[in-house]
Amino acid sequence: MQSRRVDIAIIGGGLVGASLGAALAPTIARRGLEVAVIEAAPLLTNPDSDGYQPSFDARASAIAQGSRQHFERLDVWGSMAQEAEPIHRIHVSERGRLGVTRLSAAELHTEALGYVIPNAWMGHVLHERLAALPLRWHCPAKVEDITAVPGGYRLRLSDDSLLEAGLTVLADGGRSGLKERLGIASRETPYAQVALIANLEVSRPHHGMAYERFTDEGPIALLPLTGNRMALIWTHRIGDEQPRLALGDGDFLRELQQAFGDRAGRFRRVGARHAYPLSLVTAEETTRPGLAVLGNAAHALHPVAGQGFNLALRGVMDLVAALEAGLVHGHPPGSMVTLGDFERRREADRHNVIRFSDGLIRLFGIDHRLLSHARAAGLVGLNLIGPLRRTLARRAMGLER
Repeated sequence: MQSRRVDIAIIGGGLVGASLGAALAPTIARRGLEVAVIEAAPLLTNPDSDGYQPSFDARASAIAQGSRQHFERLDVWGSMAQEAEPIHRIHVSERGRLGVTRLSAAELHTEALGYVIPNAWMGHVLHERLAALPLRWHCPAKVEDITAVPGGYRLRLSDDSLLEAGLTVLADGGRSGLKERLGIASRETPYAQVALIANLEVSRPHHGMAYERFTDEGPIALLPLTGNRMALIWTHRIGDEQPRLALGDGDFLRELQQAFGDRAGRFRRVGARHAYPLSLVTAEETTRPGLAVLGNAAHALHPVAGQGFNLALRGVMDLVAALEAGLVHGHPPGSMVTLGDFERRREADRHNVIRFSDGLIRLFGIDHRLLSHARAAGLVGLNLIGPLRRTLARRAMGLER
């Protein structure tokens, strides 16, 4: 089998891998890089159809204001905005306590704190952008074997292709088993929690309000979607989600209403319900000579702070910046000089976001009366102290690190 040499091989054409491909467009144009994308699932765009059908049950992600700016640089925000619902305000509270923190875009003099976009639409827009680039697609295809060789990695694919890549990027979400085959260990801290997710219809307009409500069972998040819809993330202790998954829609909505309250209006309709266990997972290595690890393959976070994809997208942009700087000084993409620069760019941001999201879960997961009063006082104090509240908001928006 004849091997083909490429400068960069991106394993995974989902949101993270596709964002990397789009972010590399100027570098490909200037440097003539050969870039391959390997994706196991069919593409989300098709020249013979619109490739996207809106669905009540479409999974969505919260995109920070800083991520919007990155997508603008990738020349895809204009299309993404067609299905984006802005978050104008955020309401944070704890059930049974008076403390509340409110954040608003107006206070920060910005159009929105963030946006909620269906994942399928983001993928569709990104793949349309990639279709215009001179990339080498292997789709659908899987990596059957990955081997370190001088100058990079050799990849044997299920479509009978053989690639030798100067830089291989794992952006496959960590589900393919490639990390394990390469001997990259991960630290996993289970939260003994399960996220129950679904889309809801509410009785009144949400006006771009997002909610984070901490309860004895776990946090409940509601994110605004187009129309009178909201995306629900309801955290349960492991096992407690099963009875709620089995409930009829009416009984489920009544229990949710009792747990959350009426501040968002009445819950009138619920779509398909899904549940998945929650853990903090971090790869012990994110770079090796000729190798970089991005996205959920590098770090999987609790969804309470909505930072997972935003952190991954900043990783994409930092990797591209490091590749550009390295190429200027004559370093190939897989050079440890370049990848060391990437690590230095990512270290503080990754550490701070993981510490923040993990600390938030642990703080609100401790059931102690005195601590509950302290948390309530903290929420009140945060609401009163404008500069501190605005600083935290700007960090959550990805505008400060």
